[in-house]
Amino acid sequence: MNLENETPSPCVRKCCLNENDICLGCFRHIDEIVGWSKMTEIEKRKIIENCNLREQKEK
Repeated sequence: MNLENETPSPCVRKCCLNENDICLGCFRHIDEIVGWSKMTEIEKRKIIENCNLREQKEK
């Protein structure tokens, strides 16, 4: 796969986990953060969707 087509990490370098192990910067669960580099593009896109939903719930 071409690097230009890879889903970029949503990390914003504001790493701090809440009581549910969700990062308050990018809204990924710790397991999603740790496993990011080994995930497929489909998995990464799903995680991004989940992060957006988690962020919306926080607002």
